[in-house]
Amino acid sequence: MSSSCCGHTPPPPPEPESRPSCCGGGSTPEPAPSCCGAPAAKRRIDWLLWGSAALLLPAYLWHALGSGSGTGHVHGGAGGWLTMFSGGAFELLNRMWWGLLAGIVAVGLIARVPREFVLGVLGQGGSFTGLLRATAAGTLLDLCSHGILLVGTQLYRRGASLGQTVAFLIASPWNSLSLTLILISLIGLGWTLAFVGLSMVVALLGGWLMERFVASGVLPENPHRIDLPEGFRFFPEARRRLRETRFDGAFFLGVLRQGFAESGMILRWIFFGTVLAAAIRASVPETAFAAWFGPTLAGLGLTLVATTIIEVCSEGSSPIAADLLTRGAAPGNGFAFLMAGVATDYTEILSLRETTRSWKAALFLPLVTVPQVLVIGWLLNRGWGG
Repeated sequence: MSSSCCGHTPPPPPEPESRPSCCGGGSTPEPAPSCCGAPAAKRRIDWLLWGSAALLLPAYLWHALGSGSGTGHVHGGAGGWLTMFSGGAFELLNRMWWGLLAGIVAVGLIARVPREFVLGVLGQGGSFTGLLRATAAGTLLDLCSHGILLVGTQLYRRGASLGQTVAFLIASPWNSLSLTLILISLIGLGWTLAFVGLSMVVALLGGWLMERFVASGVLPENPHRIDLPEGFRFFPEARRRLRETRFDGAFFLGVLRQGFAESGMILRWIFFGTVLAAAIRASVPETAFAAWFGPTLAGLGLTLVATTIIEVCSEGSSPIAADLLTRGAAPGNGFAFLMAGVATDYTEILSLRETTRSWKAALFLPLVTVPQVLVIGWLLNRGWGG
């Protein structure tokens, strides 16, 4: 069976020696052929990426050249809608461009870290320390939610416990460095740090609950679970790899090239989410937006329904979540849109089921996370309203 590291395929079997992967910040076995530059493979056009860019670029230029000014608050008619859409696209892109650029560099750097180092920092499965490490690793790893699935399922097959896998998956998708920078540009440092911290709490508690269910026999234990190899020392190995790396012009040029090449999977959803956010701004007056998705139980429930139905990668949900906070005055709804979208993502649930061979384990993912998200969202909205 052929495989591609740029799509949803089973991860390669672990081998002792590995080299950097071109599509996911991990590593692939040495005998494996190159996966992102194979001359025989015909690349398909990423219609979502280029289609979203084709909508955003003219809208941005339309507003920048002044064609969209003068009727910014008119929602009626095609002209008013286009004006509002171009204004929203212009504002969102201007606020996030630096985060995108910094994120591309971060993707290029993190893509050079071998995947076995991620497994090395997870620690012993079933322990609280192991959950903390898995949560921290998921928070720091810079991949979109679909790329995280490849790494997370591979970690499970290589011995990570079910709780560690869930903590890793829940903490990862929008908490990557690039998306954190984008979120800072959209909602500010304070709210971003609050969202990151609270999402780590959800991941940690969700992973702990899964461990307890496994220990009590409610959920199956990982059949691939193994102890860490004796004598494995992360920091000496990391220091050795650093000494062997030449930080010259070719290295940094390669980082930029790899960052741009591997950011397509992230950028496609960010651009698509920006299109949706700009369309929502143009279609829904601010008063109606605040009324429907405001800081109420009904607004929080409607947000949960919307994030469950709308299949948007977590990167694309960041601009929408920012609008829920800034325009809807509902930070809890913004947090719920980010987190519940991850917990109810059918791609993630189906991937977890395929990996664990257990529907029960997969369906426990939203069961242990969504109630936490709703409670935290309700508390955030109440605190915001004073």
